[in-house]
Amino acid sequence: MNMKTKSIYFTGEARTTMDNAITKIYGTFYMAFEVDASNGKIIRTDCNGTMKLTKDFINRIFEGKIFDDDEEKIIEEISERYYASSTRAIVVAYRDALQKYKKVKKDILEKNSKDNNFGE
Repeated sequence: MNMKTKSIYFTGEARTTMDNAITKIYGTFYMAFEVDASNGKIIRTDCNGTMKLTKDFINRIFEGKIFDDDEEKIIEEISERYYASSTRAIVVAYRDALQKYKKVKKDILEKNSKDNNFGE
């Protein structure tokens, strides 16, 4: 995998409150993240929110941040800017995707190290 030119895709999921429209329509809240494989920068996000403004707002919170290095910053920004019933679900879905990302990142680094291609 050429880490300089590829993006990688992760999803995370979480439950929302029973009275949330997301629960009524989808049952579960999902977030998707496209991340630059070379540096962990979040290229864009999407979610199964029910309104376009919600999806766009969430994307702006995440876009341009480093997926794992900016974890505290991302969660702080969510809590300071997003005041809706799915706040906790966003954090949980992000952390779910983050765990997947960390595993893949570790696997890629180990593979590159074994192949002596680290940093290429």
